[in-house]
Amino acid sequence: MKNYIQILHWTPRILGILSIAFISLFAQDSFDKNLTFTEQLSHLFMHLIPTLSLLIIYLIACRRELLGGILFTIIGIGFSTIIFIHNFNMNQSVWKSLYVIALITFPFIISGLLFIINHIKKINEDRSKIFNCDRIIF
Repeated sequence: MKNYIQILHWTPRILGILSIAFISLFAQDSFDKNLTFTEQLSHLFMHLIPTLSLLIIYLIACRRELLGGILFTIIGIGFSTIIFIHNFNMNQSVWKSLYVIALITFPFIISGLLFIINHIKKINEDRSKIFNCDRIIF
């Protein structure tokens, strides 16, 4: 049973970090040989703003699993519609747009749901320790 709790504890954290690292790969668009070094740094910073905001939410999720899980889930669901509409307007294909959503937003939804499930499991475990039914004598 301890392995199940350990896996449930670490899976949303690892998935969250990997998802944020994947989003940060899109910042490579900021590099252009025609720009100066300071312009490239400013463009890189602008491209990394979503990554920084997701890192802040990740840190919240590590401390407060319920709040972070809700935020991750809301971000995943909210951006799904925006990304779908944007990609559908670009390529006119429902299946390609769904594939992009699966790559970009589903890991955040899954991570958020796992944070929430982990929070609920910890509460239930704490309650079972407090109200240990084996020791109650009627």
